[in-house]
Amino acid sequence: MISIVDYGMGNLGSISNMLKKIGVASRFVSNIEEISAAEKIILPGVGSFDNAMEKLNTLGFSNVIKEKASSGTPVLGICLGMQLLGTRSEEGIQEGLDLIPGVIRKFPSLNGLRIPHMGWNKVDVSDLGMFKGLEENKFYFVHSYFYDPKDSAHIGGKTEYGINFTSSVHKSNIYGVQFHPEKSHKYGMQLLKNFAAL
Repeated sequence: MISIVDYGMGNLGSISNMLKKIGVASRFVSNIEEISAAEKIILPGVGSFDNAMEKLNTLGFSNVIKEKASSGTPVLGICLGMQLLGTRSEEGIQEGLDLIPGVIRKFPSLNGLRIPHMGWNKVDVSDLGMFKGLEENKFYFVHSYFYDPKDSAHIGGKTEYGINFTSSVHKSNIYGVQFHPEKSHKYGMQLLKNFAAL
């Protein structure tokens, strides 16, 4: 059973529908007790870093997510949810969860590239943990900020868009993907199957 954290900022329905399509049971969790009982956690996110962290802190979810991560529970951050795993963001002033140390940086304006980075793009995989069977892939992105991990050992994959940025992070039982697997058709299905099988 995968628990999807409901804190008012994420594509919960889309993620739940994709998990249902691949035969994986899921539920929405919206209080500390439910998160504490989770076997696996997905932290979604759409919107601004500060707003998301304020909601997690106010609801008391930040500490319980950190506790679950430190106890070995698999955690997957999606899009903004991945960025929340970092230390801080150039988008705001709130501290992140700091589960995978790093700074969330704004895309530079290069070669007339449009920001946000939006659409389909490839992830060059360096960590096969969640990307098993996905050496060839195409995922759907929508974001203006990217993860700059402190330790390159935590890079799970990189993507080219003006710069070669980190599009996936991994440290022990903690994973993050900048793209939306729930919008990435067969590639997203395979990635979520891999997470469910951890």
